[in-house]
Amino acid sequence: MRILLAEDDTLLGDGLRAGLRQLGFQVDWVRDGAAALHELQTEAYSAAVLDLGLPRLDGLEVLQRARGSGIATPILALTARDALPQRVRGLDAGADDYVVKPVDLSELAARLRALVRRSHGQPREQLQTKDIVLDPAARTVTRAGETVALSTREFDLLHALLLNAGRVLTRDQLEQRLYAWGQEVDSNAVEVHIHHLRRKLGNGLIVTVRGVGYTLGA
Repeated sequence: MRILLAEDDTLLGDGLRAGLRQLGFQVDWVRDGAAALHELQTEAYSAAVLDLGLPRLDGLEVLQRARGSGIATPILALTARDALPQRVRGLDAGADDYVVKPVDLSELAARLRALVRRSHGQPREQLQTKDIVLDPAARTVTRAGETVALSTREFDLLHALLLNAGRVLTRDQLEQRLYAWGQEVDSNAVEVHIHHLRRKLGNGLIVTVRGVGYTLGA
């Protein structure tokens, strides 16, 4: 799950990026509002964590411009503990949720998962197709009740397909969901991960739509 983090405090931003990565998120970190708006407009993120007190362009302006241009990415606002009016303005401007600094990483991760789940119309935390169950919080996958060991990329690819059940995702769309900035992507990386998932979870799991991309089997 690829996340945009917009936070100008170097110490906090570095800690959030490291902590979210340990919890399985791919994180791109920017330090000002103009960069945050640019990334929201040009890249595909599962969700964004947005400090409302950013330089160059404050978080409220980022929210208003992003929503005004039709960007539907779930956005979680970061606010100071005593900034109730700012939280209200943030929610009115288009934030989907907020957390108060100092940030508890486990709560932040849970709220992000909930935002992503809701944005895809998924009512439950666990995602399932046939006898395969994926738990985003525990980062586990079972098949017929038996745990299946997946790599980080394999898990994230399966997660993306389950969130988008009924849709075909192109290779580019899958790559955007799997890799953050600076991570090398081999030309056949997605195909390799899909091959491994089919081997571990069954050939009928993922269907190739020729010339378009991939989707879950019926």
